[in-house]
Amino acid sequence: MTLLNRDRTASGGPRRSRRVLLAAGVGVVVILAVVLVVSLRTRPSPPSPPSSPLPLRAVGEMALPGDSSRFDYASFDAGRGLLFVAHLGASQVVETDIRAHRVVRTIQNLSEVHGVLVVPALHRVYATATGDNRMVTLNEDTGAVVSSAPTGEYPDGLAYDPRRGTVWTTNETGRSETVVDATTGTVRGTVVLGSDVGNVAYDPTSDRMLVDAQSRNQLAVIDPVTLAITDHISLPGCDHDHGLALDPGNRLAFVACDGNATLVTVDLATGHELGTSPVGEGPDVLAYDSTAHRLYVAAESGTLTVLDLHGRQVSVVGSDFLAGGAHVVAIDPGTHHSFYPVPAGSNGQPALLEREPSR
Repeated sequence: MTLLNRDRTASGGPRRSRRVLLAAGVGVVVILAVVLVVSLRTRPSPPSPPSSPLPLRAVGEMALPGDSSRFDYASFDAGRGLLFVAHLGASQVVETDIRAHRVVRTIQNLSEVHGVLVVPALHRVYATATGDNRMVTLNEDTGAVVSSAPTGEYPDGLAYDPRRGTVWTTNETGRSETVVDATTGTVRGTVVLGSDVGNVAYDPTSDRMLVDAQSRNQLAVIDPVTLAITDHISLPGCDHDHGLALDPGNRLAFVACDGNATLVTVDLATGHELGTSPVGEGPDVLAYDSTAHRLYVAAESGTLTVLDLHGRQVSVVGSDFLAGGAHVVAIDPGTHHSFYPVPAGSNGQPALLEREPSR
């Protein structure tokens, strides 16, 4: 101990070495910071579709309760004309009757609610209370809480498997799926993805669950019986796949990639990409009108892109700014009307925008 202290004070070598190493380390950090800034400045921006008129016309605007904070997913009961909207910023689910153009009820205390999914056959609504890392089951008729189940970290989107009667909850940063019994609300199992997770969807044709493994740019294929990952579909045209919608009859998956503002069309029979299309920056929620063969891509930028399916390819038929915060879309398959909850409508208050096809 004494010898070590003497060596340090006598020669000054170790102290000088530390100074040199510290200076070198600072230099490396500065160089890396400069490289990063230059890289960010020179990196090409994500492609955007040329602005073109949307093939839609305004039908109406319904006032929504709560403050002008963020909305998230919406889910539609077509038989009853009820649209359930997650008001994330207010921790509420807002139930609206789109035929009567009125708010039915507001369901409170769903902490930072993201995902919402109505299953009409069960008269149940499922919501992800992200702030509590739980999935809450609600009675569709009364809005009462039926049950609550723990999930992984940051539960987001939801999907229903009707064959097994389960609800799948995407745990985005938890890198997993929680599988919950739709009737009892008990957890049946967990699927570890090993990747940040985007949306999930049930494919009735293959009887498989498809999940966006978004930090790997892949679709994970999961057996809902064994909860085993059976395949990975690579998405070379995609950066950070988040949104997901299916056309089971045509064996297609539509994947929204928010890292490069791109929609990827995937052949589910072969697992190959069929093509890519530019969409608005930050694509989030997708809605597919299966009878009209029309896809709606709502983006964080407020841009809505509408694409039509011809054969097995989609083409952009309109892309334009719709409204600030219009990153959520839901479709009424009977009327083909589309709905967009936004924090500020024409009077600056929360509103549900309604559009109908104009062509």
